Amino acid sequence: MNLFDLLKPEAVRVMHTASSKKRLLCSIAEIGQSVYGIDQLKSVEALNERENLGPTSVGNGVALPHARIQDLDRVCGVFVLLEKPLEFRAVDHLPVDLFFTLFAPEHAGVEHLKALAAVSRTLREPSICAKLRANHDAATLYTILTESQRTQAA
Repeated sequence: MNLFDLLKPEAVRVMHTASSKKRLLCSIAEIGQSVYGIDQLKSVEALNERENLGPTSVGNGVALPHARIQDLDRVCGVFVLLEKPLEFRAVDHLPVDLFFTLFAPEHAGVEHLKALAAVSRTLREPSICAKLRANHDAATLYTILTESQRTQAA
């Protein structure tokens, strides 16, 4: 699974700050609705339910919130760079500034896991995270996220 299959350029955003985890998840849901037509209320509820099971931060300032959404027909993503990192109950207790959220169909077992693995592999690379943090242009962020996989696919 490739990130360019999951992520539309218009689903990549830079936000100055988020006042809370709850507000950030609402903003991510708003992006999901505007770009993919995902019901905002359903996605906020699903993201919060998943976060209540345990934090989705993976350390090093990265979080991978994800939720299964009824009536969604494919896995899709939203990427947010926060200019001011947010406390997100991270495993390493560091604030988080890179958020790659996945929305998956309710019964998308393997596809959801493949998407999470692809995102995790990408954001585990310190050089990619450094490039993301050094750029605050959404188009550039999209290119950084998808360029290595496009090169490998060619």
